[in-house]
Amino acid sequence: MPAGALRILVVDDDLSIRRALSAELGGAGYDVLEAADGAEGLRLFDAHDPDLVVTDLAMPVADGFELVAAVRRSGQTPVIVLSVRGGDADKIRALDLGADDYVVKPFSVSELLARVRAQLRRHGDAPAASLLEFPGLTLDRDRRRVVVEGREVHLTPTELAILDLLASQAGKPVTIRQIIGRVWHGAPGTSADAVRVHVGSLRKKIEPDPARPRYVVTEPWVGYRFVAEPI
Repeated sequence: MPAGALRILVVDDDLSIRRALSAELGGAGYDVLEAADGAEGLRLFDAHDPDLVVTDLAMPVADGFELVAAVRRSGQTPVIVLSVRGGDADKIRALDLGADDYVVKPFSVSELLARVRAQLRRHGDAPAASLLEFPGLTLDRDRRRVVVEGREVHLTPTELAILDLLASQAGKPVTIRQIIGRVWHGAPGTSADAVRVHVGSLRKKIEPDPARPRYVVTEPWVGYRFVAEPI
């Protein structure tokens, strides 16, 4: 393994999946650690401080939910959940606990590697960058200024707050609950419909075709994801 290679912790009680992931990630140039359950995964996490964690949910001793929560309490290490559980409740619970992405088994290895790269790239950036630049769109967070294809776009404070939240976490699905918590500060009575209305208005202002979003895409029954790659 090359010196300075990024380290990824793979946690899954299925040995065949663990070995396959290790082979693919190792072949992509990463240093890979393996754990068979959440408890072992947390021990390796504490001992080796990996750059990213890929974890299953249903495991003995300690499950993936416990591991996600423990990793998030310790800091901002990105976590990708890889699970056969495709239900909306499990996705939302994992994301609300602090997971950065969620991939359902069976999965495409190329897609998983792309999501690994996206998370490592996002977490490697300055955490409080004042200028977020994407193909065709720039968000100046300090000046509260948005430029789309060279044209300044005027957003309402709520639209700007939603864009700021999603763009600052580009590539990561953000739940409706997280948007309400960050944008509306958890105000009682704020509904998912209110979020959808404001996202719809935001899309009309920043998307070339609001019916086929380029930037803010819907994660069905979960929330939204800003998909454009930073420049």
